[in-house]
Amino acid sequence: MTTERKTTLGRRDFLRVLGAGAGVTATAPLATQARADTESNDEKRKARYKETDHVKKFYSVNRYPTKS
Repeated sequence: MTTERKTTLGRRDFLRVLGAGAGVTATAPLATQARADTESNDEKRKARYKETDHVKKFYSVNRYPTKS
């Protein structure tokens, strides 16, 4: 008599395979090469913060002290 085996994937085996696959995909982006900054030194030093009307409103609503 021949017995046929059904290959079933148990719950624990499924989670083990799923975890191994997630580990492989999580390390894939780390293999890319780092890129240099494209900004020049002048661009790095320029002022970027601007106190616009909505920022001033945020400060007043949250009771930050006003500049003197």
